[in-house]
Amino acid sequence: MSHDYELLDFGAGRKLEQFGQLRLDRPCPTAEDARPTRPSLWSTADARYCGETANAGHWEVRGDLPQRWTVRHGHAVFELKRAESGHVGLFPEQFANWNWLVDLLGKEKGPVRVLNLFGYTGGSTLASAAAGAEVTHVDAARNVVAWAQRNAELSGLAAAPIRWIAEDAMKFVRRETRRGSRYDAVILDPPSYGHGPRGEVWRLSRDLPRLLALCGTLTAGQCRCILLTCHTPGYDPPRLEAMLRDAFPESTNGTFSSGIMTLDTASGRALPSGVVVRWRREL
Repeated sequence: MSHDYELLDFGAGRKLEQFGQLRLDRPCPTAEDARPTRPSLWSTADARYCGETANAGHWEVRGDLPQRWTVRHGHAVFELKRAESGHVGLFPEQFANWNWLVDLLGKEKGPVRVLNLFGYTGGSTLASAAAGAEVTHVDAARNVVAWAQRNAELSGLAAAPIRWIAEDAMKFVRRETRRGSRYDAVILDPPSYGHGPRGEVWRLSRDLPRLLALCGTLTAGQCRCILLTCHTPGYDPPRLEAMLRDAFPESTNGTFSSGIMTLDTASGRALPSGVVVRWRREL
């Protein structure tokens, strides 16, 4: 649990969250069948994203709110903003994964080269770099890569060995394969659909197996860990784990841990927030 973040309540297709100094009310499809348990609290939201889903609405703001603000998780500091999509630049369901990366990579002896695909605003990149890894951060949106760089600066990691790449993930990995580049760990948080900077189309159902196979080539014989998260309906932990087993033959010499990512309220209510599959080699 981050002291700068709290899931206050959820239900009726929405969630109420505290991000540092601001309280936000946003759409949440996985909360559709739940009922809020603290109804009086929702009127205290500083801003509400109006619309049934993200990317299809607008923010209603109460009072004079900052355009940008910061929150901390562990040693990482994140700059947040109310984006037109309804997102703010942080996915708190990833906190446990970042803690896992810090713990795992921090125990490795010698340099570890990490490839973080669909890196967004850099949470996994910052966790890996804080643990001493060399990171290649890839995201198709140049403005989002710049956002991740600002987060690295705010976190005191401006001088860390991070390569910032604004490019289509598939195109970058194909080129790295041709070059014979090698990595020790792969992190992926692929969207259901997406577009690269030159109009490249990403479709998870079509492209994820091919991308995983290429990543298996980049890490062959030296893979230390894999982190795959997904928010696409129909992709449960067993299916994703099977895909990793196919793409990474050496995963037979390690340990998988898979499950549903959740956000939890202080009272213990759990809001499903995607799927995670982790693998680590045998020590």
